[in-house]
Amino acid sequence: MARKQAEREVSVEDKLKTLYSLQQKLSEIDKIKILRGELPLEVADLEDEIIGFETRVKKYETEEKDAEGAIAQQKIKIQESTTKIEKYKEQLDNVRNNREFDHLSKEIEFESLEVELAEKRIREFTQDLKNLTEQIEKSRTFLSERSGDLAEKKAELDTIVGETKQQEEDLREEVKGIEVEVEPRLLQAFKRIRKSARNGLAVVCVERAACGGCFNKIPPQKQMDIKMGKKIIVCEYCGRIMIDPELVGEAE
Repeated sequence: MARKQAEREVSVEDKLKTLYSLQQKLSEIDKIKILRGELPLEVADLEDEIIGFETRVKKYETEEKDAEGAIAQQKIKIQESTTKIEKYKEQLDNVRNNREFDHLSKEIEFESLEVELAEKRIREFTQDLKNLTEQIEKSRTFLSERSGDLAEKKAELDTIVGETKQQEEDLREEVKGIEVEVEPRLLQAFKRIRKSARNGLAVVCVERAACGGCFNKIPPQKQMDIKMGKKIIVCEYCGRIMIDPELVGEAE
């Protein structure tokens, strides 16, 4: 009950001054964010990109091992087939009939084809291995470059954050202190206007008979109402709360 009574006693001028003060503090926080710029997003993007390349390199390395294993298997096949061919050729010297000769000849022919097929596969796997090695080298080089970029961006961001962290924390504490002085519905309206405003300005001074936010001309009667400071007036074009610069000690 006491708070409601206190809210009724606060003049419109005081409400406007409080809102303007709140806007000033929030604008200072916005400037700090602008100073950091896109660095936080750039750092996050670089981190994601590096994770992606690390995953890609691991995939290439797995495929590289698979190719090496496949080449080794084909070499074993060649060795086994060569051993069989030598054995069959020795048996040819002791054949007893044409049937045995034909059988051994077909076995030699089959194993010879197996050797050719294995050699072909080795060439293919060797080429795959070469391509994979090149891809791994390129990816590692790129990964090294991007890691360097990330280190630079992080250092730059850490420097800026370090320089502005305390300032931002102090401003946020001041904002909290000012917000409790504003009646809830007015504060909610202020935040809604600020959120929709491109530059985050919810409260603007009148500049040369125009709105300080969108610069549209203000009708004479409305200019007079703003100067009197008896009610809260918003711009009919951009919706921002307009205030007389003299009220807050700003030269027009």
